[in-house]
Amino acid sequence: MTNACNALKSGGVILYPTDTVWGIGCDATNSSAIKKISILKKRQSEKSFVILVNSDAMLNRYVKEVPALAWDLMDISTSPLTIVYEHPINLPKEALAIDGTVAIRLVKDPFCSKLISTFGKPIVSTSANFSGKNTPKGYSEINSEIFPFMDYIVQHAQNQSSSNKASSIIRLKQNGEVEVIRK
Repeated sequence: MTNACNALKSGGVILYPTDTVWGIGCDATNSSAIKKISILKKRQSEKSFVILVNSDAMLNRYVKEVPALAWDLMDISTSPLTIVYEHPINLPKEALAIDGTVAIRLVKDPFCSKLISTFGKPIVSTSANFSGKNTPKGYSEINSEIFPFMDYIVQHAQNQSSSNKASSIIRLKQNGEVEVIRK
């Protein structure tokens, strides 16, 4: 945990197990670190990342106003749920979508939550693959060409399968409308 946090604090990129699939992550408040991931993944600039937080308080530090519906949905969700919010705050433009929104997931996974808590800031999360390639179902399926680009590879859960299912993504619009982006 300490080594992962040190890598994150120094603007590095880590490979780590998330509450969904293995992910590539960095400090979500560090624009240079986010750019590194974009370059590594050969990701189109219009495609944004998911940001992971571990508490209500942390979510409130990065979204101007969390709608009441969002709290209700997070409370009743039985699987990881990413919500796209309007009016993000305290995040660099590299962490935002072209339309100025931000996708944030409040994690419930104990390891992921502890990593974020120990680091003290939100972490970018993107699947551990190159853009357009299949998402690996577990650590053993990660393309080894990614490894040299990592500043730290978390040892936790390398022998376990992930849920191998990406989170659901919804967007809450100001008019109260809910748009399902990914089931």
